[in-house]
Formats: sequence, structure tokens, C-alpha cells
Amino acid sequence: MSSRQDYIDFILDHYENPRNRGRLDPADATAKGGNPGCGDIVVISLNIDPETRVITEARFEGEGCTISQAAASAATEMIAGKTIDEILEMSGDDLVEILGRDLVSGRIRCATLGIHTVRAALRKYQAARRMDQIEADRVVDQGRELGLEFE
Repeated sequence: MSSRQDYIDFILDHYENPRNRGRLDPADATAKGGNPGCGDIVVISLNIDPETRVITEARFEGEGCTISQAAASAATEMIAGKTIDEILEMSGDDLVEILGRDLVSGRIRCATLGIHTVRAALRKYQAARRMDQIEADRVVDQGRELGLEFE
């Protein structure tokens, strides 16, 4: 974007016409984030292809200031079609640049709440998958101890 007004228009457009607003039910991953200083709340829900680890759908719900809600909307667009690893490599700065650093510099927590909540949902998802794998390995080990064979 080229001017301050372009960034303002971008934020207002995402606030007034949010993309991907709503909740996925069921969702593969969810997280709730908040910014107590501003009263912002964002809930992110994601569906993830387990084979490719690509985000197939992202939604958000929430309430709060214009920046936090517009940023959550922009974050859902930013992560669409990306892998978990690609998203976990992103930082809040990636979203701040999209929103206009000069425009949101005094509201960084608001501007980054959405992407940080996305990352939290993905970390929860990965932890749950690791626990599922540990449990599956335990069941296989117990089965082998009983003389069962697995392919």
C-alpha cells in the first residue's frame, strides 16, 4: 500500500466487512486470546488437512477495538492455504506491516492479537497430535506385549 489513507481504508474495510467471521464446528484447532488493556477478545477456529498440514479453513469471532477485529479478519486471510510450519514462522510484525506500522504502532497488542491467537491454536493442535501419537504408540506396544502384530 502506498499511503496512510490506504492503510486506514484497509483496516476499516476489514472491520466493517470482516472476512471469515464465525466459528467452525467442528474445528480441528481453536484458541481464545485477549488483550485485557483494551478489552479485545478473539476466538480463532481452524480446520487443518492432517496429511499436508495446510490450513483449509479459518474463522474468527470476537469483540473489541477496530484494529483488533480488522487484524483478526486479515490474519484469517493471511494464513489461508499455508502450512502449520509456515504460519509458526510468521511473527506479529508480518501482520503489523499489512496493517501499516505507522498507523498501528501505538496499538501493537491489538494489531497482533489475531495472529498470536492463530499460533496458540496451532501449538495446541500440535500438542494434542503428539499426545494422540504417544497414546497410539502405547497401545501398539501393549498389543505387541500381548503377542499381537500390527501392519
